[in-house]
Amino acid sequence: MAQPAGIANVAALDRLKQQKAWNWYDWANSAFYTTVLSVLYGPYLSSVAGNAAGCTAAEDPCNRLVHVAGIPMSVGSLPLYVTSFATFISAFVLPIVGAIADRSSRKKWHMAGYAWAGALSASLMFFVEGTNWQLGVISVLLASVLAGCSLVSYYAILVDISTEDERDRVSSRGWAWGYLGGGLLLVINLVMVQKPDLFGFDTGMAVRASLASAAIWWAVFTIIPVIRLRNYEPRNVLEEKGGLLQRSFGQLFATLKEVRALPQTMTFLLAYLFFNDGIQTVIYAASKYGQEQLGFPASVMIVTILLIQFVAFGGALLFGRLAEKMGAYRVIYAGVLIWIVIVIVAMFVPKGNAPLFYLVAVAIGIVLGGTQALSRSFFSLFIPHGREGEYFALYNAVERGTSWIGMLMFGVLFQLIGNYRPAVGALAVMFIIGAYFLRKLDVVAGIKEAGNNVPSVV
Repeated sequence: MAQPAGIANVAALDRLKQQKAWNWYDWANSAFYTTVLSVLYGPYLSSVAGNAAGCTAAEDPCNRLVHVAGIPMSVGSLPLYVTSFATFISAFVLPIVGAIADRSSRKKWHMAGYAWAGALSASLMFFVEGTNWQLGVISVLLASVLAGCSLVSYYAILVDISTEDERDRVSSRGWAWGYLGGGLLLVINLVMVQKPDLFGFDTGMAVRASLASAAIWWAVFTIIPVIRLRNYEPRNVLEEKGGLLQRSFGQLFATLKEVRALPQTMTFLLAYLFFNDGIQTVIYAASKYGQEQLGFPASVMIVTILLIQFVAFGGALLFGRLAEKMGAYRVIYAGVLIWIVIVIVAMFVPKGNAPLFYLVAVAIGIVLGGTQALSRSFFSLFIPHGREGEYFALYNAVERGTSWIGMLMFGVLFQLIGNYRPAVGALAVMFIIGAYFLRKLDVVAGIKEAGNNVPSVV
């Protein structure tokens, strides 16, 4: 009787080794999401586009227009529109990427290839200056789509390296690791931007160097999981005729038909679509709201950004622990309700009230990493074996950096009203709709429908 236990222990230790290697990609890609998308890209692109549109220092925020393919866009809303369009493209690209990943025994190389291509695209932001805002649009548009492609394979690997009972812990640790890595680089970048003379830079050069450093960080640290992770053979792959791309389309169509027979999987995807769109819009709009609407100086925004980043590290670990005791479903639902309170309070923060803004930042940090990490592992329970790439492609289309409803709503409201407060308050609707669909979810039925084992606590 001792031998099976010994074998089980060896398998668990091997999975733990793979899980630790897997965490490094959260560390690697978080630099792009944190330094570029969440902090520097939006204000910097708006500033460069504002130069082209003739904005002056007295116009704060500036609501002048630039034209993209003949379409007028407010310089303040331009970064949000770019992110929204990246999602639109991803909706068509990622399912095919996922279908190919499901049929491949080289998932880690798919992850790395897209990551390095994305990092190269992101590095083009170094050359954005003066009035050259168009290159900034192309750079982040490509990098965002490629980042989503890399995450499809990365998330699919989670299923290969963990059991159903392990995934909440593994996913939460990965998100925490990502917030720590992204936060450390962000500290360096913020010092560069605030004290450029220490590095021999002017402010513009400091921002550009910081954007480039995130791309380098992403590319270099991706090497670690590539070296340490193993590849796993595909499972339960549908037999299709033709070449790889043709077979992948065949599997995609089969999955789209199949998902209709998995109503609980669809219900969670709908819930996630709305509450994650709200989360992503809060992340990307926070710096613009604080600076342009509430009038906070750079010092307050730096403290706020770092509070969110490092509190989120602890929040992800805390939510992982709570999920072990209460189940991921209850913790995710509670987190969404907290988000509703957060955006309502944020809408009424008085101009210049830094202490209240800091409290909102702490609340955001606590629920930010936790809700996202648990959503990733929770969704894996609703995916049939062998379909991880395609299902995570659908999931990733509304993941971080690729949401669109909230971004579009926020951008349009600002363009129409010229004020960020109503746009922030409107985000509560996204979380309310997400909570509604979560309430309709039958967790146990959904896990069984997908053919997975029900964890000891859900």
